[in-house]
Amino acid sequence: MAKLRLGVNIDHVATIRNARGGPHPDPVRAAHLAAAAGADGITAHLREDRRHISDADIVALVRDIHLPLNLEMAATDEMLAIALRHKPHAACIVPEKREERTTEGGLDVRQERLARYVGELNKAGIRVSLFIEPDPAALDAAKALGAPVVELHTGAYCEAFGDDPAGEGMRRELARIEAAAAHAARIGLECHAGHGLSFDSVGPVAAIPTIMELNIGHFLVGEAIFIGFEAAITKMRGLMDAARATQSVSA
Repeated sequence: MAKLRLGVNIDHVATIRNARGGPHPDPVRAAHLAAAAGADGITAHLREDRRHISDADIVALVRDIHLPLNLEMAATDEMLAIALRHKPHAACIVPEKREERTTEGGLDVRQERLARYVGELNKAGIRVSLFIEPDPAALDAAKALGAPVVELHTGAYCEAFGDDPAGEGMRRELARIEAAAAHAARIGLECHAGHGLSFDSVGPVAAIPTIMELNIGHFLVGEAIFIGFEAAITKMRGLMDAARATQSVSA
């Protein structure tokens, strides 16, 4: 079974930096620490309002890190131009609202205008993913747009897990993710997942064999306050690997 990849989102290292201004803490340094701790890639969301990651961060990340960079971006001409200029390894198109605290849900992939963005990124050799809800219709729409990868929004699952880790709501949301990941494999899409995952909630998602990558950020940056960034990533990496190994043995 293929190794489950871990993409570490460093947005909220930049959030802390921006709260006071100046250069510290440096997201690029965080990316290097993530690499040392076992991350397989780095994710950074360049928002239109630049609330955390900045344009200069993207320049430095492309120049200085050796792991694949996944640029999260809104479907706008400005962000498309930035992606085409810097050519990150991957670009994940996400919904974006100025008033939201964090990404609130999956992308509406029924928008025909998305086809142009997917096509331009594909043509440039950038791996395109669409951040969507775990819904078969959304997966089919993503496939029709020409995206080779989808990332399933795990927010509803994580909220249900937090309410009751053994409850009906958690089981229902996990079943939605499992079914969506299986459907993605059937129609030829590579499946990733992320949003809100923690040490406690990551295991059941990591055990899903048709999910190839998890992207995790806010929890790791928060946990770094208590145990350090490298230690948090190392622990998450271990929990993911253990869950995957258990699933492999049971299969």
